[in-house]
Amino acid sequence: MKIAIISVSKKGYELSLLLKEHLDKDSTIINTDIYYKDVKNTFKLLFYEYDAIIAIMASGILIRSIAPLIKSKVCDPAILNIDENANFVISTLSGHLGGANKLTSKVANMLNATEVITTATDVNKKLGVDVIAKDLYLTVKNPKEIVYFNKAILNNEEIIFRVNSKENYDFLFDYLNENTLEIDVSIEFTSSINTDEIHVLYKNHKLIMKIEDIVVGIGCRRGKSKEDILTGLDKALDDLNISKKRLSKLASGEIKKDETGILDLSKMLNIPVNFVEMDKLTLFKSEDIHESEFVKSKFGVGSVSEASALITAGFDSKLIYKKTAFDGVTIALAVSKKD
Repeated sequence: MKIAIISVSKKGYELSLLLKEHLDKDSTIINTDIYYKDVKNTFKLLFYEYDAIIAIMASGILIRSIAPLIKSKVCDPAILNIDENANFVISTLSGHLGGANKLTSKVANMLNATEVITTATDVNKKLGVDVIAKDLYLTVKNPKEIVYFNKAILNNEEIIFRVNSKENYDFLFDYLNENTLEIDVSIEFTSSINTDEIHVLYKNHKLIMKIEDIVVGIGCRRGKSKEDILTGLDKALDDLNISKKRLSKLASGEIKKDETGILDLSKMLNIPVNFVEMDKLTLFKSEDIHESEFVKSKFGVGSVSEASALITAGFDSKLIYKKTAFDGVTIALAVSKKD
């Protein structure tokens, strides 16, 4: 998640610096940038450049600034509102698909503040269907249908998940078993559905979710075992709260193509590994990549784990876990482009 923090007062700016310090330590936060004053023009420039915007200011200033920019829950960024004394963190826009509700909880915990979340499913301790999509990195292809499913969930009515086969969707079973929160759900199988889709049914409504690829980029010192790499991967997946069953591919640089630990891990997880050519790693550019001078001096490329994950995930993919070191192993995760 790429985050912008905007403030209008000196006290708010100081809070911005403190919050950035906390956020930069979180591997699920890719970049955090700070902006100060000139709110109206700044929002116009940043509204679609960041996944989330945290506004430290009065709610009236925030609402008037973003009102002309709001388009859809599918593309609007998460918007959080914080008072300059850090008493309250308010989820203001894109609570589910944009991730504002979860970010609100995270930021409130960092600042020891009170979180304010008003979406109906959350306050009634229900799991919205759009939360399921967000948590599992699924693209909702017809988001206007979401409202019917969340109303059904609130009314304790049954919704049906229809999938191609159990083997391809174990991650969905695990997730629903752990997170249903008293939602009335059932699962059906049919070969008529594409293998990269999940259909959700309620009466005459159908929600179509596309499964995007999640790629694990790996960098490691020579001789690291599969157990060493798995330790780092497990920590990353725990931070993201996703199952290994949700992973699509592993990736690294071609200099690691004979690395036994990576090959053994690929075999153990039954997940293919893509070794990216060094020329591609050298030429690849992205604002999200955190280059290492040490890696560059040793291998001639500034990034292995992040760049290989992004390249393997495909055009316009994005990082969801920045490179993080675990005792000689570096892990990064990328998700393929959303429709």
